Amino acid sequence: MMLLRSTNGKTEKRPAIMGRVLERRQHRRHDLEAQTLDVEAWDGHKDGAKLGQILDLSSGGIRIRTDKANLKPDQQVRLHVRLPDYAGISPFVDTSGPGLRPSSEWTGWLAVTRVNRIADGQYDVAGRLMDMEDLNRGMLRLYLSTQPLAA
Repeated sequence: MMLLRSTNGKTEKRPAIMGRVLERRQHRRHDLEAQTLDVEAWDGHKDGAKLGQILDLSSGGIRIRTDKANLKPDQQVRLHVRLPDYAGISPFVDTSGPGLRPSSEWTGWLAVTRVNRIADGQYDVAGRLMDMEDLNRGMLRLYLSTQPLAA
């Protein structure tokens, strides 16, 4: 059975079971655009070059707005993400020392899946967060559960 679903003014067919539309995403996206959080392209130095601003985030992927025209789908980019603690919850766990410690930073790979050109030389870049440990993915999921959902 197919149900029609209207999103962003577009009507599309989605598979349905017993009248419920199936969600195609594995992870729920959370809207972080209002927090104006930056993400950096990471080259191993303490302060990386600003890549863009986080629009929305899930424990499996990220969407950023950038002015970098050189990003293409199927490309991988090394990222450094810093998120503030919220409601006493740190978004990540530092496992580099002898014990576990809360952390507000994560460095890993973004596998670019989509690049959309926006007006004035801006691009929306979306992709999957690669090589994130299950512990960090779980903490990020908990952290994001306190944030508003994206549309």
